[in-house]
Amino acid sequence: MKTERLSQGRALAGPLVATLLASALAGCAIGPRYKAPSAPPVGRYTQRPMPQTTLATHGSAGGAQRFHYGVSPHVRWWRAFRSRSLDRLIALALKHNNTLAADQARLLGARAVVVADEGIFYPQVNANLGAVRAKSPAHGTLPGIYSLYTGGLSVSYYPDVFGANKLLYNSAEAQARLAHDQLRAAALALAGNVATAAVQAASDRAQIAATRRIIIRETDLLRLTQLQYRSGAVPYLSVVNQKSQLATSKAALPALLQQLALQRYTLATLIGRFPAQWHPVHLRLSSLHLPRSLPVSLPSVLARSRPDIRAATEQMRYANAQIGIADAQFYPLVQITGNIGQESLTVGHFFNTASNVWGVGASLLAPLFHGGTLRAQRREALELYAEARATYQETVLGAFQQVAGSLRALAHDAQALRDEGDAYAASQEALRLARESYRAGAIDSLSLLTTETLYSQARIAYVRAEGQRYLDTVALYTALGGGPLPSRRHKGTSAPNVAKPVSTALSQKESR
Repeated sequence: MKTERLSQGRALAGPLVATLLASALAGCAIGPRYKAPSAPPVGRYTQRPMPQTTLATHGSAGGAQRFHYGVSPHVRWWRAFRSRSLDRLIALALKHNNTLAADQARLLGARAVVVADEGIFYPQVNANLGAVRAKSPAHGTLPGIYSLYTGGLSVSYYPDVFGANKLLYNSAEAQARLAHDQLRAAALALAGNVATAAVQAASDRAQIAATRRIIIRETDLLRLTQLQYRSGAVPYLSVVNQKSQLATSKAALPALLQQLALQRYTLATLIGRFPAQWHPVHLRLSSLHLPRSLPVSLPSVLARSRPDIRAATEQMRYANAQIGIADAQFYPLVQITGNIGQESLTVGHFFNTASNVWGVGASLLAPLFHGGTLRAQRREALELYAEARATYQETVLGAFQQVAGSLRALAHDAQALRDEGDAYAASQEALRLARESYRAGAIDSLSLLTTETLYSQARIAYVRAEGQRYLDTVALYTALGGGPLPSRRHKGTSAPNVAKPVSTALSQKESR
């Protein structure tokens, strides 16, 4: 009995030594340590400092806008326009958009991969139970025809000797973070696209109404010009010129109608509806309120909070982990296995002590020659990291370009709106004077209609400038990333405050 115990101890000594050796080597990590990109080396977005406020002029969209530098926008930035119609449109899009649903499914799948890869740190335990009816050669130790009943547990474990398991887990975690930030970027882009399409549609409707008024007045002008030509008061050239002007105004109307239709179809698609099923929510420019206070994040904050920049950062983290995984292929792979169970030729003796079987072992698999494959795979991983880093830098540059362009556009929009507002106000005054003169008999109806046409044209130009100011305000909010990122935990990449889908969470908040 003592001899049997000694032999069992010697049998266990080898695997135990291998286990202890693996544990001792577990502190040896492979692969480069990931280093997050440093903050951009600039303190502002434009070459010259931007003014604190824009110009002010008359009209609902003519107020001065003040830039608050160092303040991040709210995550639901569209509420700054104080339009229930716009709020409703964006809430519907966040709830029903198919692209957002696909990104949400991708995020949940990536998180499932993280949970699955976490299992690599634990032993894998399996149970087996089997029965075999077989025939062996007559000269064998077993009877010619026999039954064999087996059952037991098996355990396998890959100790993280060089940190390869941790690298695999880190790469999956980076992919989950990447999917999370891509979902936020998609939600931000969706809200911006809905706001842009809605504002553009409102501007188109106002321009269509003004163009139709112009067509009516120019038709009357043509009729009066023809009457004057018949009476010999004006030459035929005046009739031809008026016909040309009327045709030009009519030609502008189909393009505006087509543009409005496209904006409606765009909104339908963004909200997940077929164009034939969509009943448009009519947004008017007069229902919007121009945000007077505009937050402008610091460049260092933008680089940390804008979703597409964060996604590019996580892509770098993933590529860095892939380098470590490629390095791990050059190191040995250690496996520890064990099993315990029963084997018996009869069911009745299956649970007897004599039927007990067990085994424990350790193995080491080390690469010796792979024909240059492993080195080529490592070079590929290095190039993928270089690509990810260049993509990150390009993403940052593009983000800063968008913010700088939006800031300058708002300053220019204010000046353009003031100029168009002055022209519009002058045309209103001219129309007032023309009507008074017409009532007094100082001018004829032809002069009055001409003044009314000029007034309508000034109205169209003013509406365009007004709509452009709203559009560029939307562009600034989306360029800034739409608000700060909620805090989240690294473990599993799923903190309670981001566990819900972005579309569900935002749409629920909108409905309250």
